[in-house]
Amino acid sequence: MIGGARVRLGALVGLALVAARVLAPASADPPARTPEGYRLANTPYAFTFPRDHAAHPDYRTEWWYYTGHLRAGARRFGYELTFFRVGLDPARRRSLSAWAPHTLVLAHLALTDETGRRFEFRERAAREALGLAGADSARYRVWIDDWSAELAADGRTHRLRAAVPEFALALDLEPQKPPVVHGANGVSAKGVGASHYYSLTRNATRGALVVHGDTLGVEGSSWMDHEFMTDALGPGQVGWDWFGLQLDDGRELMLYRLRRRDGTVEPRSSGTLIERDGRAVHLPLSAFTVDSTARWRSERSGGVYPAGWVVRVRGRDLELRLEPTVPDQELRTPGSTGTTYWEGSVRIRGRSGRKVVTGEGYVELTGYAGPPPES
Repeated sequence: MIGGARVRLGALVGLALVAARVLAPASADPPARTPEGYRLANTPYAFTFPRDHAAHPDYRTEWWYYTGHLRAGARRFGYELTFFRVGLDPARRRSLSAWAPHTLVLAHLALTDETGRRFEFRERAAREALGLAGADSARYRVWIDDWSAELAADGRTHRLRAAVPEFALALDLEPQKPPVVHGANGVSAKGVGASHYYSLTRNATRGALVVHGDTLGVEGSSWMDHEFMTDALGPGQVGWDWFGLQLDDGRELMLYRLRRRDGTVEPRSSGTLIERDGRAVHLPLSAFTVDSTARWRSERSGGVYPAGWVVRVRGRDLELRLEPTVPDQELRTPGSTGTTYWEGSVRIRGRSGRKVVTGEGYVELTGYAGPPPES
C-alpha cells in the first residue's frame, strides 16, 4: 500500500523511535521551522489536556505508545499497542485530492502470554486517505482500519481496540495520575533537536482479550507515552535502553540510556521518578545505574540483547532487579517502521531502603540487531 515511500518511511520513523526516549538540554536559538515547513520542538511548550492527546500535524513525526500488564484469573499477559504518524509533505495537506500522500500512519500490536510463555506481534501501515487511517487533530483518535486509540466522550478514558485472527484486545484505560511532562518547559531535547513528550504512568485497565479463540475478561495497569517532534539525532548514536516501571508502593520510574557507537552512554541520558502523589523528580544520568545480568540471542535476527537488569537510584536507596517474563519479545517490522527491536514485559523485585518492593514494567531495547535506519 505504501509503495515507493517505504524506504523514506523507514528512515523517518527509525529516527523518530530514537528520538522518543531522549531528554537533554535544548540547542540554542534554532529556527522555528524546517525548510519543508514542519515546526521544530525546541521552544517552550505549555501542554493542555485533553487537547494535547490529539495529533499535531505541524510536526513531522508523532507517536502514541501503550504497554501494560493484564490478568484473567490465573493467566497473565503483557501487551503493546503503538501508533505512529509520519508527515511526508505538509503542503499536500491542503490538496483537494483525497489521495494526496501527505501523511502515513503505522501501528505495532504485540501480546505476551506470560503464563503460556508465548509472544506474538503484528504491524500495519497505511496512507491517511479516505478515512481508512488517520490521526485527528481536533480530538484524540488515531486509527488504521479497525485498530484504534481514542479518548472517550468523558474526556478521560482511553479506549484501545485492535484485532488480528490470532488475538485481539478491547481495553478501557482510566488514568490514576496526571500527565508527567518530561524535560524542561515542555521541551525534551536530544543530541541535535528536541521533542514535546509526556507520559500517563499509571492507568487502571479493564476490558477483554481474545487469544486463539478464547475470550477473556481482563484487568490490570497500563503505561501511555505520547511524543511529537520533527528533527533527528546527530551521528554516533546507535540505540537506547528504555525502562517504564510501575512499583507496588505507588511510584513509577522512567529511565533511558542512549548508547553511542563508541560504546559509551550519552551523558545527557536521564530519567524521571514519579512519586505516589504524582510529583515528578528529574534524574540525571549520575543519579542512577543500570547493569545487565544476562544476555539473550535472537535466532531470527541474530541480535544479542540484555535479558535482565539491576537498576539502582542513588539518594533514594532504591535497588530493583528486572527479569523478562518471556525471553523472546523481539519485534521485526519491515512492513512499517523498518526496525527490529525488543519490547517486552518484565517483573520487578527489589528493595526501597529496608522494605521489599515489587512491580512490573516494560523495557525497550534498540540498536542490538543493527542500528536504527538513518536518513
